[in-house]
Amino acid sequence: MIRRKLLFTALAVLSVVAIRLASAQEQVKAPDQEKAQERGDYRIGPEDVLNIVVWNNTAMSMVVPVRPDGMISLPLLNDVQAEGRTPMELRDILKKRLVEYIPAPEVSVIVNDVKSFNVTVIGEVGKVGRLNLRSRTTVLDALAQSGGFNNFASRSRIVVLRPEGKTFKRIPFNYNKAVGDSREQENLFLQPGDIIMVP
Repeated sequence: MIRRKLLFTALAVLSVVAIRLASAQEQVKAPDQEKAQERGDYRIGPEDVLNIVVWNNTAMSMVVPVRPDGMISLPLLNDVQAEGRTPMELRDILKKRLVEYIPAPEVSVIVNDVKSFNVTVIGEVGKVGRLNLRSRTTVLDALAQSGGFNNFASRSRIVVLRPEGKTFKRIPFNYNKAVGDSREQENLFLQPGDIIMVP
């Protein structure tokens, strides 16, 4: 009887330890996912031009644009969702779907032309409008490309509107702190669809 009680107590303690370890591992994984986003793994977007290469199959190899609905059209496969995926993720999906038609297909996805990385700058800047970006860009880079500030710009009250589903997340940006000696404000990396508002 005592042995059973000891056994149940030991199992209960082990269960609690296992749960705590699992939650600790999840907490460790979260920063890694954030780092992956910060690292800038490129996500395909509408209007990008992709070069799909299927080794030893010229009929399936082609250059295709990503449609506004985020899809690409390929022979045999018809429509495939490309938007929001990395080139490697899209490659893996194409390989799985091509197995029905080609034994052990080898596929490469190359982004020929980046056209979906657009941000908009509005407000008290020299040149209001949309910027077509080709690489990772910061708020300071975008402001410089927009001709800098007008005389009445409120540099400490800049806001970056970031699309999140059907809404926008507001990210405050203080230019004075970002370029000041204290470096209190980090120079934020932009994402496709961001809107920089300079009041």
